Amino acid sequence: MTPWRGGERRPVEITRCTKHDYDQIVSELSDFWGHSENRTLHHPMFLNEFGDCAYVIRDQERVVAYLFGFIAHTASVGYIHLVAVRSSHRHLGLARRLYDHFTRVAVARGCRQLRAITNPKNAGSIRFHRSVGFDLEGMPNAEGIPVVVDYAGPGLDRVVFRKVLASAGDADRSR
Repeated sequence: MTPWRGGERRPVEITRCTKHDYDQIVSELSDFWGHSENRTLHHPMFLNEFGDCAYVIRDQERVVAYLFGFIAHTASVGYIHLVAVRSSHRHLGLARRLYDHFTRVAVARGCRQLRAITNPKNAGSIRFHRSVGFDLEGMPNAEGIPVVVDYAGPGLDRVVFRKVLASAGDADRSR
């Protein structure tokens, strides 16, 4: 059970993102991000092509958190592209639950690591990823934040997160 605003407790259910959910998300980006400037990051391929790795949490019919990811089969990597929680539902552990869910899916599909990226100025994302066990790759920038120089093109450094996963077979052997 999870506390929703107003003290009411309801179970958290994570489901696949539907077209209706996707349309709601992209229509209300500023409720999740404080702006809608990152609309291009919400490419419909994350629903149409990688929909089996696009998840939402709803409060009744309203999407309150989502994660868009994909599995890179050739590299055994699960990649988390976007995760967001509606401003009204922050600090309830919803992003962590989405990450845990995606991690279980990735391990079941044979992934050996998870990866994600963010802008070096996104301190909240950096804190969150560290709190869920991700390491930062690269060399420290002027602010001391490890970055991969020119990751997104010339002059566009990014924080690259990596988390090594135990495989499903490793978990079975440790029992």
